[in-house]
This record gives sequence, structure tokens and C-alpha cells, in this order.
Amino acid sequence: MFIASNLSEYTVLDTGGGEKLEDVGGIILQRPDPQVIWEKSRPALWKPHAVYDRSESGGGSWRFIKKVPDKWTLSYGQLKFYIRPTGFKHIGLFPEQSANWDFISQNIQKSGRRVRMLNLFAYTGGATLAALHAGAGVVHVDAAKSMNEWAKENAALSGLGGADVRYIADDCHKFVLREQRRGSRYDAIVMDPPSYGRSGSKVWKIEADLFPLISDCAKLLSEDPLFFIVNSYTTGLSDVVTRNMLVQCVARDKGGAVESGTLVLPQKDSGVLLPCGTTARWYK
Repeated sequence: MFIASNLSEYTVLDTGGGEKLEDVGGIILQRPDPQVIWEKSRPALWKPHAVYDRSESGGGSWRFIKKVPDKWTLSYGQLKFYIRPTGFKHIGLFPEQSANWDFISQNIQKSGRRVRMLNLFAYTGGATLAALHAGAGVVHVDAAKSMNEWAKENAALSGLGGADVRYIADDCHKFVLREQRRGSRYDAIVMDPPSYGRSGSKVWKIEADLFPLISDCAKLLSEDPLFFIVNSYTTGLSDVVTRNMLVQCVARDKGGAVESGTLVLPQKDSGVLLPCGTTARWYK
């Protein structure tokens, strides 16, 4: 497991009955989580500012019980993020990824050299900010222009508005293939692919499309790369699967080591751990 243990402004207060109760920068949110099939430990704590209610059609909406700002900030060390409740349950941040942000920062700083990183399906830029703060240059790619704008806001909020970063709204695999033709090289690659998605007429299905993408990304690695991270939130897709892809596509050629496991958030004052997807890491 990779436990996100350095969070100071985010806390899982309790879990149970298919839901989680979170303190997100002082705002208490209640959101569904299908993996939470156990009982609540502290029912008296469940007095949230806002609740995300799922609908029978599969969507959902926020129900605001107390006044909540349109957006607020959450800090992780020197990094700062805007939090906004969105119509798709998300809030603009996956705090469990802080375990990977630490890994990214430490490996870039330890390298003692200028590092160029590619961040695919980059969302609101957690990994991008971690790399920029450590001194790397980053190419940040997400098909959604709104996510790239949110990432730019987070960078400015973190004092990284003038850092060496390019924000690109594009289909990630198409961009990778163009980078191959351009002869571009990266010392580090991070990706957080969805289970299913659509970019224009192109439909993304992780079971069919992830391995070809990782294989093509491996061709972009520099002669002396640092790391390659693949995250997954696809239920039923074991971390061993993404580990094996990195073994085949990267480690066989570059050497190094591959590790994988579940990203986990600890529940406050209890032994309960909340699983939040998986990660696989290749590194030298």
C-alpha cells in the first residue's frame, strides 16, 4: 500500500454505508464510495456542509446543508489547490495522490539535474505542481480545456505561474504519437487514465487502449529516465496488471525496478484504511 500520510488540511473523518465523510480544508463533505461496504464508526460525526446524492440514472447532484463557498483552497506543503464541488462528484483534487507527489518531488530533487516530465490525463495538475516545485519542466496534457485552466489557477495559487510548463488540450495518445514524430524525449512520465472516455470521435477503453499507450510512451523516454507512473481508478483492474505493463514496456529495456500497490487514505483515529485506486511505478 501507498498511504497518503502527510496531509494536514484533508482528513477522512469516517466511512460507512457506501459513503465517506471528509474534512476538505475546513469544509465537511459527504460523498458516495462504492468500496465502503462496512458500517460507520462514528455516526454522530455525520453533519456535513454538503452531500453528493446519487440519482437512479447514475448521475447525481450536490445538496448544500450549510453555506459553502463557490471555491476554497487546500494546501499540501508549498502546493495550493482550488477546491470546487463539481457535478460529477469530484472536487478538483485526489488527495490520495499526495503519495505520488512526494515520490515525484523526491526523485526529481535527488537527480540533481534538469528533468523534463510528461503528465498525461493531467486533471487539475497535482503531479504537475509537485514536479514544477521540485524544479522540473512539465508538459501537461488533458483533453478538457476546463481542467487545464483549473491547473493554471492552481499553479498561480502555488506561486508557480511563471514556471516551465506547457498546458495542452489534446487527446493524450494522439499527442504522444506526434511527440514521437517530433523526436521529443522525457525523463519522467505520469499518467492517470480514465476507465472510459471520449475525445472527439475517439472512444477510450482502458482494457484495450492502456497497453498501446504505455508502449508508445516508453518510446519517448530519454536515455537516462527517472520514473514512469501509471495510476488507475478502474474497479477490478489490479495494480499487478499495470505493473506488468511497465515491466514489459520499460523495465526490460531500461532496467530499474517496478513497484505497485493500492493508494490509501487513513481514516482519522482508527485502523480503517480507505482504498482509492492503484498505482504502479517504474524507477531507476
